[in-house]
Amino acid sequence: MWVALPESVFGRSKTPLAVGLTAAGLLWPGGGRLHADEAADFRRQMELLTQQNALLQQQVQLQEKTIAALSNRVSAVEQTSAPHDQQPDNSKPDVAEVPAAPKTGGFNLGNVNLSGEGGVGVFSSQTDGRYPNTDFRVIEARLYTEAPIWADVYFHGELDLATPENDDFQAELGELYLDFENISQLWGSDGMLSVRAGRLDIPFGEEYQTRNAIDNPLILNSISDLWGIDAGVELYGVLGKFSYVAAVQNGGYQVTDGQGDKAVAVRLGWDPANWLHLSVSGMRTGNLNVQNDQVSALWFGSGWFKSVGSAGTTRFHVNLVEADVDVNLPRGRIIMFGGYAHYSDNDSAGRNQRDIYYYSVEGEADITRKFYTAARFSQIFVRNGYPIPGEGNFNNYFNNDLTTDLWRLSLGGGYRFSKRLVVKMEYAFENGLTANGDHRNHEDFIGTEAAFKF
Repeated sequence: MWVALPESVFGRSKTPLAVGLTAAGLLWPGGGRLHADEAADFRRQMELLTQQNALLQQQVQLQEKTIAALSNRVSAVEQTSAPHDQQPDNSKPDVAEVPAAPKTGGFNLGNVNLSGEGGVGVFSSQTDGRYPNTDFRVIEARLYTEAPIWADVYFHGELDLATPENDDFQAELGELYLDFENISQLWGSDGMLSVRAGRLDIPFGEEYQTRNAIDNPLILNSISDLWGIDAGVELYGVLGKFSYVAAVQNGGYQVTDGQGDKAVAVRLGWDPANWLHLSVSGMRTGNLNVQNDQVSALWFGSGWFKSVGSAGTTRFHVNLVEADVDVNLPRGRIIMFGGYAHYSDNDSAGRNQRDIYYYSVEGEADITRKFYTAARFSQIFVRNGYPIPGEGNFNNYFNNDLTTDLWRLSLGGGYRFSKRLVVKMEYAFENGLTANGDHRNHEDFIGTEAAFKF
């Protein structure tokens, strides 16, 4: 006779322990047969052991399913963590989804979490750059508030006290939304669908997730620097090695929608290996009203997308597509992206169109555990020219002169005291050409910055 004992008794072995019971060991001295009562008792014990074994196997299977479900939930949450909550190391950012889970840092006041980040430094540029007089700057200061509302519904709010784009220290509202996390739990699929509603980052491309001072290995961003915040609704989720985020937003810079047509942005991500992330993004700004919207909500080239038509132009729009590659190495990281934008308007004097091409290649390498070095080359091409300020004089290159070619080479490095404090330096060469043939060759930048978060 063979008895299958519970797996937990022997370290969950896949092969049940077989115990051979021979009649010789249980024979009565006199007759060589089991007593009838003892044989019945033995059968009852065997039946009881069999029932217990079946019950334990069911419990083990249930535990394995529970552990698998929890592992999937943790993976989904990790892949949808916030860009501003990333660790400033060489690990791949959580690009599976732009959107973020509630912060774990900062200060907790009951269920409310308060946190912040920023950067201070000194910046200088050549005569045609942004800092010809060498400025001490609070270049970034942001406060975040997060709190649970009900079940898996969370609030996230951001107050921008200082940003690289804001020179007058006027406080502005950043992101503010309700996050309905893991709605797909309703049909038993963890992480497949979550929804956000409110004022949100525009989910186009990948760079905007690491453009804040604490996340950026350099001080400046790429020359295209596509990012923006707009009111709308966003869906995001993870499906195995694939991820997605899709948003419908107003499209214009103003608080109210001046045209009625909506902006749509979609990004699809794929992680074929733990060291490689790929994504492709597409977006339409929708038709924007020249008088009411004025410019797009999407930032481009240190400005916005705007009309280049004559006074007879009433609306314009831009369609974009971009591909991103993020490679993580044992002691470094390589990030590449390239994109295309098509501008068109309804100018009564003749429809204007622009084909805009841009790309960026960035590398980061650890010299020691604390010291690192980084470099980035980025460029924009546009036939017939487009408003691209870059690090040049904003009024000249956004409101007057159009630029046909602008490139930037950034070289720098830094020292990471911790995940919450980084000191870095950068020298950036910037050069370009305007539509009328003038060279943009006096915009080089040098700076040092201390970036922090709490």
